[in-house]
Amino acid sequence: MVREQTRSILTQLLEAGTWRKGMTLVVSCSIGRVEGRREDSTGDPELARAILDTLRSVISPDINLAVQCCEHLNRALIVEREFAENCRLEPVTAVPVPEAGGTFAALAYKEYFSDPVLVSAIQGDMGIDIGLTMIGMHLRPVPKPLLLDTEMIGGARVVAARCRPRLIGGARAHYE
Repeated sequence: MVREQTRSILTQLLEAGTWRKGMTLVVSCSIGRVEGRREDSTGDPELARAILDTLRSVISPDINLAVQCCEHLNRALIVEREFAENCRLEPVTAVPVPEAGGTFAALAYKEYFSDPVLVSAIQGDMGIDIGLTMIGMHLRPVPKPLLLDTEMIGGARVVAARCRPRLIGGARAHYE
């Protein structure tokens, strides 16, 4: 069920607008909340693996994935080192573990990135927040929340957003 819910939400996010090669998807996930618990503590790595496997199968390799850690690591993000260097992102010196970073981030770092590095901040183009873990600080202006058909993955509430450019110029301006 978790795989199907994740696939549905990812599909809705990608179909909500056009995406281009090089865009960044920010994902954060509380496995404890997916399990239906209110407190954040270490969760079942198999649930994390199910969500990460689904991400890998649905998301194009042309989209940069950024996985947010929990507040114990100041919500730092895991990205590929080459991406971080090309974008001149500020690295931080930590490695996520289930007790500090979260089960989802720890597994992503260990098994789903080829050359992972943590960075302090990013401005993503779209995002999925599984368990209401607060990804807004890592989305570029202007995030537009999506109305999802499926708003739950397991016991976790999910919100998703795509970002659009700022509309400037007032009543006489023309937009694409």
